[in-house]
Amino acid sequence: MKILNYIILTGLLLCSGQLFAANKPNFIVVLTDDQGYADVGFNGSDDIITPNIDRIATEGTRFTNGYVTYAVCGPSRAGLLTGRYQGRFGFGRNPVIDPTDTQSGLPLSEKMISEVLKPVGYTSSIIGKWHMGTHEQFHPNNRGFDHFYGFLAGGHEYFPEQLVFNSIEEAGGNFGWYKTKLLENNKRVETSSYLTDELSTAAVKFIEREQENPFFLYLAYNAPHTPLQAPKQYLDRNTHIDNKDRRTYAAMITAVDDGVGRILAKLKELDIDDNTVVFFLSDNGGPRKNTSNNAPLRGHKGDYFEGGIHVPFAVRWPGQIPAGVDYRNPVSSLDILATFAGLTDAPIAKERPLDGVNLMPYITGKDDGLPHEVLFWRNFDQGTLATRRGYSKAIHSKKVGDHLYNLDNDLAETSNLLKYNKGQFKQHKQEMQAWQTELIDPVFRPLQGQSAKNKNKNKNKNKKNKNREK
Repeated sequence: MKILNYIILTGLLLCSGQLFAANKPNFIVVLTDDQGYADVGFNGSDDIITPNIDRIATEGTRFTNGYVTYAVCGPSRAGLLTGRYQGRFGFGRNPVIDPTDTQSGLPLSEKMISEVLKPVGYTSSIIGKWHMGTHEQFHPNNRGFDHFYGFLAGGHEYFPEQLVFNSIEEAGGNFGWYKTKLLENNKRVETSSYLTDELSTAAVKFIEREQENPFFLYLAYNAPHTPLQAPKQYLDRNTHIDNKDRRTYAAMITAVDDGVGRILAKLKELDIDDNTVVFFLSDNGGPRKNTSNNAPLRGHKGDYFEGGIHVPFAVRWPGQIPAGVDYRNPVSSLDILATFAGLTDAPIAKERPLDGVNLMPYITGKDDGLPHEVLFWRNFDQGTLATRRGYSKAIHSKKVGDHLYNLDNDLAETSNLLKYNKGQFKQHKQEMQAWQTELIDPVFRPLQGQSAKNKNKNKNKNKKNKNREK
C-alpha cells in the first residue's frame, strides 16, 4: 500500500510540475560592468569594501584564473549567454543602437541560456543591461526571457530624474539612449530610485515571485560603468578614499554589494539558498577612465593582456561545491551555460556545440584534469589574436605586436619571452590561426560609423533649431 501511495503521489507531483521543480536548482548570474580585477575584497581590495560579493567566494569557490571571451561588453556578454565563442556567429564588436537594424544583435540562430533552459521548465528574467540588439526581434522577451526589467542599450544614466526619453528613437544619437526610461517587458516605467537599487529591488521581487519554480536570473548591473554617479548614502560610506572619482566608483560598487546582500538574504529567507547556484563576475577588465584597479594584471578594458580579460569570478552553491576554495585552472564565462545545461540535462543542439564545459566535476574534485586545454580570443577590428595553453600565453596583434608570457611566474606580463621561445610562439600562432578559420567576420557595422552618423544628425538638428530661432 505504501508503495502504491508513493507511486500515486509521485504521479500527482509530476503532473503538477512540483517534483520537476524540486529536482532543478535555481541559477543566478550577477554580472558587473567594467569592474576592475582588484576591486573586490576576495581579490585583495583594501579600499573598496565588498562583504556580500565576497560571500560568494568565501562560501563558494573563487576562480583565480577566470576569463571572459572578449575585452569589451557586448561580445563578452554574447559569449557568456550562448556558451560559444562569439566570433562563431559574427558578434565581433559592440552592436549599434538602432531599433531599425535587423543585423545588430545576437543572431536568432543562436540559443541563449534562457532559451536552453526553457524546455526543461525554467522561468527566466534579465534585469539590467541587455546590449544584445535593439530591434524588436532581439528583445529579451523574444529570446526566451519571460521577464525583462532594464534597458536595451549599452549604457545608462543612474539617477531617475535623468531618465526622460520614452524610446531610443526619441532619444536620438550622441548616446541619448543613456537617458531612456526603463522598460518592464515592453512597457516604459517611471522610477524613483538610484538605478542600481532599482535593479536590485526588481531582482528580489522576481525571486519572491518564482520561489516555487526553477528560475534563471541574469542580473546584469551596469555599475560601475561610466558615467560615474552615486548618491550621498553610498558616497558617505567611502569617505576614506581621497580621489573623488575613485570614491564615486567605489560607491557604485557599494550599491552593487548591497544588492547582492539583499539577494542572498532573500534566498535564505525563502529557504531556497541551498538550491540556488550563484555566479559572480565582471564582463571585462576595468577601463582606464573609471579609476578601476586591475592590479597585478597588465592592461585594461579593450586589451588582450590579462587586465582586459581576466576578471573577478566566483560561484556559490551551499552544500554542493567546496567553500572557501581557490580553483586555479583556467575557466571561462563560456562555462556558465554548459554548467547549467549539465545540471539540468538541458538539450544542446548538435549543430551549435558549446565551447564551454560543465565546471561541476572540476570544482568538486571528481575530475582533476583541465576544463580547457586552451582558451582563445580574437578582436577582428584590432587584428588581435590571443591564446592561453596551460601557463603559456601568446598575443599576435597588429595593434601591440607579438608577445609570449609564462603566467605562472609573470602574471603581470612584464617579461616578453618571444625572443627566447620563438618555437613555442610559432606553435601558439599556428593554433590561433587554425582556430580563426572557424570564425566569421562581424555581421554588423562598427560603432564608429554610427557615431559619425549621429554627429551629422545632431548638426542638422542644430541648424534647423537655429533657423527656427531666426
